[in-house]
Amino acid sequence: HVQLVESGGGSVQAGVSLRLACTVSGYTRRSYCMGWFRQTPGKAREAIAAIDSDGILATYTDAIQGRFTVSRDNAKSTVYLQLNSLKSEDTALYYCAGAPPNGLIYKWAYEYHYWGQGTQVTVS
Repeated sequence: HVQLVESGGGSVQAGVSLRLACTVSGYTRRSYCMGWFRQTPGKAREAIAAIDSDGILATYTDAIQGRFTVSRDNAKSTVYLQLNSLKSEDTALYYCAGAPPNGLIYKWAYEYHYWGQGTQVTVS
């Protein structure tokens, strides 16, 4: 079965960068979109970015204002989220998510079938 494991979170000061990684296993086909989301207590899970199966097409939410970049290395079965110029409001639990392997790119949380356990990012 599909498993996603995030890493790279931590406690940092405002203005610095972090790179989150999501290691993927269990897909039997390569044509799966991956997404990144974040959530804070009491709030709905927020979509941040998504990337298609080939790593060519990426979409982002306006809220991150060009500070974050999603990428993937299919040879390593890993998806990345580069977080630059971090702000206190970026503090959240960050999740990666895997979509059905049908070649489409998805934006909303309900469209993703597989989820990691999350990695905490705290910005002070």
